[in-house]
Amino acid sequence: MQSRAKSHNNGRHKSKKRHFRWLIILLGLGTTGIIAGVAGVIGAYFYVAPSLPAAETIRDIPLQIPLRVFSRDGHLIAEFGERRRILVTYDEVPEHVVNAFIAAEDRRFWVHPGIDYRGLLRAFYQLVTTGEVEAGGSTLTQQLARSYFLSLDRTVERKFKEGALAVRIEKEFTKEQIMALFLNKMFFGQRAYGVSAAAQVYFNKPLQDLSIAEAATLAGVLPAPSRYNPVRSADEATKRRGYVLGRMLDIGYIGRDDYDEAMATPIESRLYGTAVELEAPYVAEMVRRDMLQRFGPSYSTDGYQVVTTLDSKLQTAANYAVRNGLLEFTRRRGFRGPLGQYELTPEILATPFDEWPLDIRQALEQYAPGGLTVALVVRTSETDNSAVAVTRDGAELTIPWSGLSWAKPFVDLATAGPAPETVADVVGPGDVVLVMPTAAGTWALAQLPQAQSALVALDPSDGSISSLVGGFDFAISKYNRATQAFRQPGSAFKPFIYSAALEHGNTVATVILDAPIVISSSELEAVWRPINYSGRFYGPTRLRNALVRSMNLVSVRLLLFETGFGNAINHIARFGFGDAALIRNGSLALGGGNASPLDMTQGYAVFANGGHGVMPHVIDAIYGPEGETLYRADPEVVCPACEAEPDPDRIIEYDDDGNAIDEFPLEQMADVALEFQPDASMAPEIFANVNTAPRVITAQNAFLIQDLMRDVIRRGTGRRALVLGRRDLSGKTGTSNDQRDAWFGGFNSDLATVVWVGYDDSLPLGPGEEGSRTALPIWIEFMRLALRGAAENQMPMPEGIVSVRIDPATGCPARAGQSGTIFEYFREGHVPVCEDVDELPDLFNDASGADPEPEEEESPDDLF
Repeated sequence: MQSRAKSHNNGRHKSKKRHFRWLIILLGLGTTGIIAGVAGVIGAYFYVAPSLPAAETIRDIPLQIPLRVFSRDGHLIAEFGERRRILVTYDEVPEHVVNAFIAAEDRRFWVHPGIDYRGLLRAFYQLVTTGEVEAGGSTLTQQLARSYFLSLDRTVERKFKEGALAVRIEKEFTKEQIMALFLNKMFFGQRAYGVSAAAQVYFNKPLQDLSIAEAATLAGVLPAPSRYNPVRSADEATKRRGYVLGRMLDIGYIGRDDYDEAMATPIESRLYGTAVELEAPYVAEMVRRDMLQRFGPSYSTDGYQVVTTLDSKLQTAANYAVRNGLLEFTRRRGFRGPLGQYELTPEILATPFDEWPLDIRQALEQYAPGGLTVALVVRTSETDNSAVAVTRDGAELTIPWSGLSWAKPFVDLATAGPAPETVADVVGPGDVVLVMPTAAGTWALAQLPQAQSALVALDPSDGSISSLVGGFDFAISKYNRATQAFRQPGSAFKPFIYSAALEHGNTVATVILDAPIVISSSELEAVWRPINYSGRFYGPTRLRNALVRSMNLVSVRLLLFETGFGNAINHIARFGFGDAALIRNGSLALGGGNASPLDMTQGYAVFANGGHGVMPHVIDAIYGPEGETLYRADPEVVCPACEAEPDPDRIIEYDDDGNAIDEFPLEQMADVALEFQPDASMAPEIFANVNTAPRVITAQNAFLIQDLMRDVIRRGTGRRALVLGRRDLSGKTGTSNDQRDAWFGGFNSDLATVVWVGYDDSLPLGPGEEGSRTALPIWIEFMRLALRGAAENQMPMPEGIVSVRIDPATGCPARAGQSGTIFEYFREGHVPVCEDVDELPDLFNDASGADPEPEEEESPDDLF
């Protein structure tokens, strides 16, 4: 028995020895393996290290950042570039956004040195068990290294390179810097690069406004952006978001309440564009072309930022005025009918909207131009003649009879049918139409205008473009009529003819015979018989009244017989007009050449600023990706004080203490600062470096034309503008041949604005569509908004102007005691000297001596 027990104990002892021996062996093998593994890793590092770039080169690798265009007051106008990216610093990223990415991608980010041993072990296990390394295990720093420097090949060599680079990056950058680099670099799908751009693309929000649910959605996108982004698949995005939120809850980044709320939030599956803050697409395209010329193809990838001269308030006013004016115009021309028609059965109307036939719902998804809304009429009411329609989201709206009654049926460009009497005369169930909101809070039937319009407003002091609209809707037509459409300006051109006439010996009181004239013109290839628009003749007429009434025959005689072609063309060219506008035949007097709205605005700015030529420009500054200034506009500016020649007897000299000699001590300057305004004659050094706009007409000439054009608004063809209640506005209407173009241009000393309306193919606008009816209302609406709250500002009377009492019939200085006289302005030395004559008779009208009513409008078409 003892022998058996002893034998048993000896067996157990031997077994323990064997186990211990195997343990030693295994520990030895493990240690050897670890040493070999470490040695292998170290060897691999030294093997791949020489081929790796230095980590600090990340600073020198530019990210593709789109061109961004802003107004002068900081509103985003447009973004150009294939990759949408908005760079942010770490401090600009909300904490819960950072936490979402750490939870999703690298929970030990704040503690590891660039590589995570757990991830390495997982990758090693995958290699041993499958023979290849699958995705996963990479830290944020490794993903950053891969994104900047490496391919996506799943190989051991790339994994070693990735780890080695990650270690280098961790040594070169702080954790916060690495996180910022990561969040700015990574691709999130839908052309969005960087988390800030992704927030805009998927949620239409700035980064700082993202919720926990939205942050988790973006963090969940990264492993497969094309698969997990919410636009591509809301279901996949929801699953990934749930995974990220669960990780955030496990780590302790969010509590249970936050988790439940985020999980219950519906996923948003919608793609947003750039967060444009100011609508100015025609200007944006002008900037894009300019930047392409300056910088080549890199203009849209190198992160340039352009600040334009646009004022957001004025641009918004211009957009509204142009669209509203064109919509009013198209209402007058008649309703062309619905966009489409669908049969609405009782069964369709009884089902939920999202179950309606696909073709009907797609019809409501079509693009609605100019801020209009596509709607489908579902029923009408004979009781109150209203119509009920649904929009793309299934919401119903009511169009009252007041929004339908305008819709006379369109016949042709010159004719509309009878006014409708009931709603059935206009629309019926199943009609797809455009609608627009009204100021009264209701809806009105609308339609896409076939005519177009352009508006340009600029600052007369330096030529900076404050607002520009090139058409009704850029998405429909990218043709910029403000700069590219050269059309006949009609009588809007006459102020330039009158300016040339004043420069060559005429006065505003010069009397010109308004009578028939026949001219043989080789350029016109016909005998030319211009007439007034009304068909009447008014006999001897002072220039002031002729411009107020826009008399064609006076303008022609003034050009041909009182000024001369050569004198007129040389004078008008200084306003900035090219050869297309300066035609060499009699129709020049009536605006028979061609000019763009921008050309006309540039010309009117000369009158507005007192006679100086300014160059229109829209780019104020260009900045590089680091905010460095690459270009700053240095426009020629109006500086009347710069024009004075230095006067040795008036130049201010200063003593060593800074006091003006023979003037007053420096401490007394504050008492007279507002009154003391030195010019170049007194302080030439102050104005020596001013980039001064050249004078192209005299101040006296500009003042007289301004005053004539103010009369156009006070009592002439522009008198509708009196509704603005301002006394500082000057302007002129214009209408071209066959009423193909309607114009109005006007200004005060702060703003020069020109409006054009017409068809792109030069079709007639229709009966009664002249400058005063078609273009002037747009100008009035724009100026009402643009000048709201602004003080009146008109050019003061310059030296060299005198006011003289004259006989209104002859234009001559009044005799002593003469009755019925008026005051008129003249340049000094140009007051007419007249012999005493009897009052000139009216040879063409019975109402002798009476001032005729202003012409309703003028049109060179009636001149041939």
